[in-house]
Amino acid sequence: MADLSRDDVAHLASLARIDLSDAELDTMVGELDVILSSVAQVQQAPVDGVEPMSHPMPIVNVTRPDEVRPSLTPDEALAAAPESELQRFSVPRILSED
Repeated sequence: MADLSRDDVAHLASLARIDLSDAELDTMVGELDVILSSVAQVQQAPVDGVEPMSHPMPIVNVTRPDEVRPSLTPDEALAAAPESELQRFSVPRILSED
């Protein structure tokens, strides 16, 4: 694996719009090199026949079935509203047009 230079880290920091001090740049050179080495090691793992997954444990969706049930009519829902218009709640404007 190619070693990172201080200039490489400074370039990456500028792309990420991160302002690093000289001491932080020197520290990050070693830390990023370790991270990249670890990623390279993981990429060498044998993955033939292994299906991609989003989570290491099986996840089951626990939502209920979507069934139509009786509910309020628009008039019943708006009965206690202070103001309504065109079968919708009418609320005061809080943002201007501009």
